[in-house]
Amino acid sequence: MKSIGINIGAIETKQLTSSLKTNGTLRVPNQNKATVNSLYSGVVKTLLIQPGNTVKKGQVIATISNPSFVQSQSEYLAVITRLKLAEQEVTRQRELTAGNAGALKNLQAAESEFKTLQTQKSTLGQQIRMMGINPEQLSNGKLISDLAVRSPINGVVSNVAVQIGSYVDLTSPIADMVDNSQLHLDLFVYEKDLSKLKEGQTIHFTLTNNPGKEYDAEIYSLGSTFEGESKAVTVHAKVKGDKTGLIDGMNITAIISLQKATVQAIPTDAIVSYQGQDYIFIVTDEHAEDEHHQGAEAGHDHAEEPHDHKEQAAAGHGTGITFEKVPVVKGTTDIGYTEITLLKEIPAGAKIVAKGAFFVLAKMTNAGESHEH
Repeated sequence: MKSIGINIGAIETKQLTSSLKTNGTLRVPNQNKATVNSLYSGVVKTLLIQPGNTVKKGQVIATISNPSFVQSQSEYLAVITRLKLAEQEVTRQRELTAGNAGALKNLQAAESEFKTLQTQKSTLGQQIRMMGINPEQLSNGKLISDLAVRSPINGVVSNVAVQIGSYVDLTSPIADMVDNSQLHLDLFVYEKDLSKLKEGQTIHFTLTNNPGKEYDAEIYSLGSTFEGESKAVTVHAKVKGDKTGLIDGMNITAIISLQKATVQAIPTDAIVSYQGQDYIFIVTDEHAEDEHHQGAEAGHDHAEEPHDHKEQAAAGHGTGITFEKVPVVKGTTDIGYTEITLLKEIPAGAKIVAKGAFFVLAKMTNAGESHEH
């Protein structure tokens, strides 16, 4: 027993945090994804991004060229000139009408023309702003034929759909980008477990294909509909802390912490599985332990025939310790301990194999299930 590290202990009372294991997927909300298009058609003149680049909101990612862009700007400048003349005409007609030297209909016509030109200026100015050009900075000698396409969000470029020289219009996407800093989890929880969850609960999760690193999340919303034909409901959780290595669409495995409970528990290593059933070993006969240790160290371990014809395993030379395996059902596992439910009554205060139960099982099976009756 000394050489193989078998330790004797007892069933303990522990406060364990129960948990629920589930699977899910990393998702980025749609408001944190973007497909970039140009509101105006043209030819891609410069392309300033490639997949994987980090971009800021408002950053220029491409420029588009089209000679027709100049037309709106030219019309805008012409309207400004006509607007000044129309304003002067309105002022003149008002002065004439005030002195009874002009017809009222001339003043009304001048005012109508002035308002029409104001509307044209506003319309053309808005079109030019949608091109990304400030109309106040235009002059007759400085019209712009290349439009800048800017990123609408902070994020990472996930796809570039054009190249230099490509023709694009409103229906042609230029690039896709995603803001992974806003990742959340979509967890799939079955109906029977839904009542155990609530907003604010902590989730620990790992990537299904890379379980080495653990991440944290917090539930912020419980779904209200079933997913397709399954009885699973989607639970949403916000990823907290470091998000390095996390990408939209990754599959994850999550552990959801539930309530704490005081239960009977033993070290997880004290439980062995044999032929589909979980067992622990209790000490049924303990005497001359020192002699047993001496015998063990001398290499004289052997299985004894149990006197009560129960399924047991013994170790020692002459006299030693005899164990009986008792079936159990495992419950919550936490901090190295596992909750157990005994399927057979055992004596009060019975000692158990706390460490090395696997070796006791091996000794029993190797000694021969001939002792089983």
